[in-house]
Formats: sequence, structure tokens, C-alpha cells
Amino acid sequence: MVITCLDLEGVLVPEIWIAFAEASGIPELKRTTRDEPDYDKLMKWRLGILKEHGLGLKEIQETIAKIDPIPGAKEFLDELRSICQVIIISDTFTQFATPLMEKLGWPTIFCNSLEVAPDGEITGFKMRCEQSKLTTVRALQSIGYETIASGDSHNDLAMIKASKAGFLFKSTEQIKADHPELPAYETYDELMAAIKHAIRA
Repeated sequence: MVITCLDLEGVLVPEIWIAFAEASGIPELKRTTRDEPDYDKLMKWRLGILKEHGLGLKEIQETIAKIDPIPGAKEFLDELRSICQVIIISDTFTQFATPLMEKLGWPTIFCNSLEVAPDGEITGFKMRCEQSKLTTVRALQSIGYETIASGDSHNDLAMIKASKAGFLFKSTEQIKADHPELPAYETYDELMAAIKHAIRA
């Protein structure tokens, strides 16, 4: 019994904050978990920049509405879901993810939630649990599932390493160099072949 756990941004859809940085003309917002391992620190920094520029949830959602999945992502997910259970485990937020889930055919996603004031200002965020990706993988293992995991960033490494099989996907050269023990792939065909092999193993 296998569940494949996938990261969302950078793996199935483009990075939301990078898209918003480009749309808003605020280059500092291009910083992601590929650059900053401490997610709490990264999010507090982002919210500070939003407040400084008077930007809120509405503006970010307008950008998200224009984001499409990475070419081939939906087809990859559809095929993967036909051979095993799949859960997307993301550090993004329900308010960001919902329109993207619709474009991906409504896969299961575990993510976090934003705290939003009546005027649309994002005042904070609520993480689902500590170390959400690793915690979720361990919880699935505790109820009898083997996990296969894939992601691209620092915050994916723990779930990748804790799984029966784990893969970097579309990651950075630095992360790949720092973790030569992890197989790294660039195409959905390569990742699908690796997952199928791991399921059979």
C-alpha cells in the first residue's frame, strides 16, 4: 500500500510568490523555500513586504487566477492517481491553492491557512502542524502506508529522506549538489518511471 506525496509549487505549478513578484514589480518576493530553509522566517518577511506595499489577498489571488499548471503536470497526476494514492503536501495556503487544484482535477492537498482581515490584509498564517511534510509522511506510515515522496526545495528534504523512495524534481543545482544521494529528475516521464519502479520494489 503506497501513497505518493508530492510538493506543489515548482513540481506541479509555477511558484506562486515568484509569479506575484513579477506581477507586482516587487523582486524581493521572488525569495522562496529554495533560498530560505526557515519557512516561518520566510513567511513573516513576505507579510512584512505585503504590508509595506499595501497589498493583500485579493491582489495575490488575481495573480493566481492567471497561473496554469506546468505543462504535463495534470497528465502526470492523472496517470499517477490511476496507479496509487496521491497526496499533495504543500506549505502553501488554502486561499492560494484552491483555484490551482481545480486546474489539476481536484487532487487531495494538505496545506495551511492564512489569517485575513476583513479588508483583505493578510495578518498572519496558521500552519497545519510542525514540520508538516515530515509529520504527514510519518503519520501515513504509522497507519500502514509506505510513502514515496518528491519535491524541489529545502522543506521537502525531510519527507523525501523519510520515505521508502524519494526524489528531487526540478530542484536547484545547489540542493542537488548538497544531496548527491537523492535521485534528481527534470521531466515527468523520468519521475513517473522512478515512482513506478519504487512501487514495484
